[in-house]
Amino acid sequence: MNEAFNVRSIVLAVHKAIVSNVDELTALDTAIGDGDHGLNMKRGMDAVLAEVDELAAMPIHEALGAAGKRLVMTVGGASGPLMATFLIVLGRELEGSKPETAFFAAVDAVAKRGRAHQGAKTLLDVLFPIAHALKLKQNGMDLVQVARDAAVATIPLQASKGRAAYLGARSIGHMDPGARSVWLIADAVSNLMGKN
Repeated sequence: MNEAFNVRSIVLAVHKAIVSNVDELTALDTAIGDGDHGLNMKRGMDAVLAEVDELAAMPIHEALGAAGKRLVMTVGGASGPLMATFLIVLGRELEGSKPETAFFAAVDAVAKRGRAHQGAKTLLDVLFPIAHALKLKQNGMDLVQVARDAAVATIPLQASKGRAAYLGARSIGHMDPGARSVWLIADAVSNLMGKN
């Protein structure tokens, strides 16, 4: 694995990805939600960045859990609890499982927490394809492409969960902001891992 892949570099890269795209995330959420996804994600990543020195001193599984707890305290809406659940469960599962197994367990925990499934036009529409791709361990697999394709595939979907569900057919034609956030994060982390 790339030597640059560590807790500090992950936090810095994900923070940059979110902050650099906050206006896009806000616009996406304004179209089908309440317009606060971008600012909420930025607030959460700012809080995690503020603790980067403490996080960098921890083993990665502990750092993931601590970052998740920070997110749930600072990110509003559904995104905070869901992203936090993902990180906390991923960190816990990494202690005794293979990374791909831990990732799948974390995604499954998000699905249970949000009472959602793939196809509901949520961040799960990107998380599940990444989890399946990791499980398959396809040679030459490009996780960024998987995330990109999955996020784009939310555009023609009609939302059945969250605030967007109230729009009914009017939610069709817009990318889910949570799916876009996961794509941005996958891009940032994959760059560090040297996989794209």
